[in-house]
Amino acid sequence: MASITLKGQPIQTIGELPTAGSLAPNFTLTKADLSDTNLADYAGKKLVLNIFPSIDTGVCAASVRRFNEIASKVKDVQVLCISADLPFAQQRFCGAEGLDQVINLSSFRHSAFGESYGLIITTGPLQGLLSRAVVIVDSNGKICYTQQVPEIVQEPDYDAALDALKRC
Repeated sequence: MASITLKGQPIQTIGELPTAGSLAPNFTLTKADLSDTNLADYAGKKLVLNIFPSIDTGVCAASVRRFNEIASKVKDVQVLCISADLPFAQQRFCGAEGLDQVINLSSFRHSAFGESYGLIITTGPLQGLLSRAVVIVDSNGKICYTQQVPEIVQEPDYDAALDALKRC
C-alpha cells in the first residue's frame, strides 16, 4: 500500500500503482451518459489518466483544467479524468468551465479500477475515494509513467507528466 498524506496526516491506499513498463490493467468505468467504457475503447491512443478524489475540490478541479489545456496542445492524446464522483457532478463542472478536451469517467459503480490500480484510500476521512495520481499509457497499452502524488492536497507534477507523454 502507498503511504500518502492529507494535510500532513498519514493515510494509506489499498495498494501501489502499476509499474512503468507493465501493461495497463484493464478497467471498466462509467461515462457521463451512464454507459460503461473500458481500456479497450481507447486502444491505439496515448492516454493520460488523471485520477483524483473529487471534482468538487480546488486541487482536483485545477488538475482537470490543466490537463484539459495540455490535451488541447498535445497531438494524439486522450485525457481521462477519473474519480468516484457521480457522472452528473463531473459533467456539471466541465460544462460550467467549458472543458471539452477531457473525458470524465466515474468509478462509482466499478471499484475494481481503484483496486487494480492500487488507488482506493483505505484510512482517514477520504476513505473509499481514489487517491491523486497520474498514469500515462502509450498507444500499445503499456504504462510509461506514474505519479502517486504524496500529499493529496498537492497538484500533480504536470511538467514531468508532459515530458513523459512526449517520450511515450
